[in-house]
Amino acid sequence: MISSAILGRYARSLAEVVFEDNIEHEVTEDLATYSEIFRAVPALLDVFHSPAVPKESKEKIMNELMSLYPVSSVSSNFLRILLQHNRIRYFENIRDIYQKSVNERKGIVTVTVTSAVPLSDQQLSALKGRLSGITGRMVNVEPQTDSDLLAGIVVQMGSTIFDGSVRTQLAELKRRLSEA
Repeated sequence: MISSAILGRYARSLAEVVFEDNIEHEVTEDLATYSEIFRAVPALLDVFHSPAVPKESKEKIMNELMSLYPVSSVSSNFLRILLQHNRIRYFENIRDIYQKSVNERKGIVTVTVTSAVPLSDQQLSALKGRLSGITGRMVNVEPQTDSDLLAGIVVQMGSTIFDGSVRTQLAELKRRLSEA
């Protein structure tokens, strides 16, 4: 496995370029398109990574992909650089780091919200509003479910966790009763 520091360099370099050229939205959409392609056809990344496939064939496949799914010149160059340096198989990791870098520059904080059952759009919107008010920043909510929670929610913002789950409250009550 390659170091996340190396992957981070690719991602942060791309973020720097897109903000300099004011094309962040376009490149982010391009990367989302290719993310969907690589998820739909995972064998593509296997082909791009395989030492048995000649470099020329890989470049031809990438050219065909880009003719079917055109992207900006910056996105095109970025994908080709990843291919040339045999980093294309780490595309999703690099894209995640890129998105975090973009969000950081835009003042957006990503919050993971775990609940026992899926939250409705209305609940997510209200929670997003409250968290934005608390943090003073725009909030991107990533919902998750965990049936072990029983009820309540757990909010993770970076390394900070706010646990309002019934499971934790019951565990705390049990601890207090056992100490009494």
